Amino acid sequence: MTPRLRTRLTTALILGLTAIFASACSLHDSERTLDTSAADRPIVEPRTTEDVQAAMERQQRDAAQRAAETDDLWERARLGFGFNDALDHERVDRYIRHYRDHPRIIEYSTRRAEPFAYFILSEIEARDMPAELLLLPIVESGFVAQATSRSRAAGIWQFMPATGDYFDLSRDHWYDGRRDVYKSTLAALDYLQALHRRFDDWYLALAAYNYGQGNIQRAIDRNAARGEPTDYWSLDLPSEPTAYIPRLLALRHLFLDPDAHNIAIAPIANEPALEMIEPGQQADFSLIAELADLDTETLKQLNPGYHRHATHPGGAQHLFVPREALPTLEAALETRNDEPLLRFREYTVRSGDNLGQIAQRAGTRVAVLRDMNNLDDDMIRAGQTLRLPASAPSEEAPLQVAGDNGQLAEDYQVQAGDSLWHISQRTGMSIGALRAANDLDPDAILRPGDTLKVVRADPDRGPDGQRVEYEVRPGDSLSTIARRHQVSIGDLRRWNGLNGDGIRAGETLTLYLASADGEAIAQSDA
Repeated sequence: MTPRLRTRLTTALILGLTAIFASACSLHDSERTLDTSAADRPIVEPRTTEDVQAAMERQQRDAAQRAAETDDLWERARLGFGFNDALDHERVDRYIRHYRDHPRIIEYSTRRAEPFAYFILSEIEARDMPAELLLLPIVESGFVAQATSRSRAAGIWQFMPATGDYFDLSRDHWYDGRRDVYKSTLAALDYLQALHRRFDDWYLALAAYNYGQGNIQRAIDRNAARGEPTDYWSLDLPSEPTAYIPRLLALRHLFLDPDAHNIAIAPIANEPALEMIEPGQQADFSLIAELADLDTETLKQLNPGYHRHATHPGGAQHLFVPREALPTLEAALETRNDEPLLRFREYTVRSGDNLGQIAQRAGTRVAVLRDMNNLDDDMIRAGQTLRLPASAPSEEAPLQVAGDNGQLAEDYQVQAGDSLWHISQRTGMSIGALRAANDLDPDAILRPGDTLKVVRADPDRGPDGQRVEYEVRPGDSLSTIARRHQVSIGDLRRWNGLNGDGIRAGETLTLYLASADGEAIAQSDA
């Protein structure tokens, strides 16, 4: 892996998912979904890993020719820009100013795009589609593969669950094809092509991708019935699809001439960045990273379709690695022959155990345990030693949070109205820790009666810092208290169950402060 790509991947990982919300990119929560009527459904063939491999091989054959054209992939994209209608529409100007005033949106998005942009642009070109579509994931997700909207759209192309199912982007506890950048790209371009065939107009096709083809068709029909124009700009649409094409065209302006807008766009090498490998069995990310001489987190970031410590035990098992790491990995795999690609730890079977229970606790499948332990069937006995995947959660290593306070995990029964946020507030665990401790997918839905493993933090410490009590003084307001202690008014309301700003002198408020000397701060007049 080149130092530049490794640095950018590491930086992008640190930025994380929160950057997309700070950047005001669009994560769609509208009615966008695949229309359910059979007549409206696009006719497409489900894409497979073999399709991805075939596309990558085709791109590799053309790589030398592409590299001769330019060494910067963004320059190559500019040469393929194909939109020419209403490029300077008044609705576009607003978003040119928006992106220009928030340059980090483009900075962060292009960093995340770097490993995947060559594949996406090459597929767009192979289908003779406008190269502006390479910028669409910036509008959709900021190129954050782990992005999930409130309506459960996921991945850089923001596929809704039902739409992903239609395009055979499978999802379960191990893998979500909507987050697999390569497979979801093929599906997204298939969908956009089908929409373009229907509407014969790229702006209408894109609006349908965002808002639903049935909704766009009804808007067209309403205008036609009134004798009004039926182009995209003339349709009466909600705010999100109204802004969707202007956002994309604004990005087109900025990427076409970044110097004129004082925008810095870091170049991306105009060559394939990744290779795909099929180990033929479930593989542990930490082991594969070690064999390929890669950082584990980098490998996971290049393979965002996988949720857990390893590839799928019986489904998706392909992996994407930097091109320069492939020879090292292939040589290492060759020396291992048919050895399992899972790290293992030893577990002593207890009375009452069965293989299914042990597999579930270890986060794997019975078939994997059979293979790792050379078992012909599911018969095991108390006292027997089994190999379990080492990267999976261990029941013998209790979860520790809140600064390793030594408290063990306990069961929490989900109540009506509970959410991960509510449970996080009650226990002091972060939402991320709750998800990790209970192996919850980003799309997981809590139901009353479900049992979660939680670890309660130190009772004197909340999720936001050291707990202190503050007595409201004459003349105090939430604003002055928040400013004095460098917390937000929203946090003060949340910590104290306040619906408004009304407080009275003599009342006691709870604050959580970062300082270890919280009591002194709380009593300070500063």
